[in-house]
Amino acid sequence: MAPLVWVVIAIAVVVVIALVAVGARKRRTAMLRGRFGPEYDRAVENRDDRRAAEADLRGREKRRAQFDVKPLPEGTRLRFATEWRDVQENFVEQPAQATTAADALITRVMEARGYPMEDFDAQAELVSVDHPDTVENYRFAHAVGQRSQTEQVSTEDLREALLRYRSLFQELLRPEGNGAASATGQSDDSAAVASDDAGPADLDPDYDDQRVGRREA
Repeated sequence: MAPLVWVVIAIAVVVVIALVAVGARKRRTAMLRGRFGPEYDRAVENRDDRRAAEADLRGREKRRAQFDVKPLPEGTRLRFATEWRDVQENFVEQPAQATTAADALITRVMEARGYPMEDFDAQAELVSVDHPDTVENYRFAHAVGQRSQTEQVSTEDLREALLRYRSLFQELLRPEGNGAASATGQSDDSAAVASDDAGPADLDPDYDDQRVGRREA
């Protein structure tokens, strides 16, 4: 076979390998973007390039796979839900303390489910694998709580922090296999009236918003 033919074959092989590699990289990107949603965009913004961001996200998945994170037993869910109600009841009189208590309660819920108790950034990264749509709320709320320890923070900031904590709290309390409904047990466009002894399945977001001082205009 003429040398020129071998050259053409070699070039064709290189092109095919390159196309396969590009295709595989695009599929990995699509899978990670679909898995992490807004957390994917945040990782890309915080890294030097897309490849580094995707390597970071894959690393999170590998670390998360090392831990056996389980749904909470029903009795534990009810107890934590009652504690959350107490936190919200206390917000009107002691907003800063209630926000700090919300952070501590969420940490206890994570520990009860099987997440390792690491430093906050590492903890948030692990949570982002399971709850990519709400982990940024967790970061925001935690940052407000940290600021409140050393400087003046407005009541409105604390209220926003508590509501953002609640978004993750609801997901953490969600029973296994109940992905269609929120941890309150309600659809987005319906709400049950909460009773004094309500558990996680009966919590009413509108009721909760009023407890932290948010009322729609």
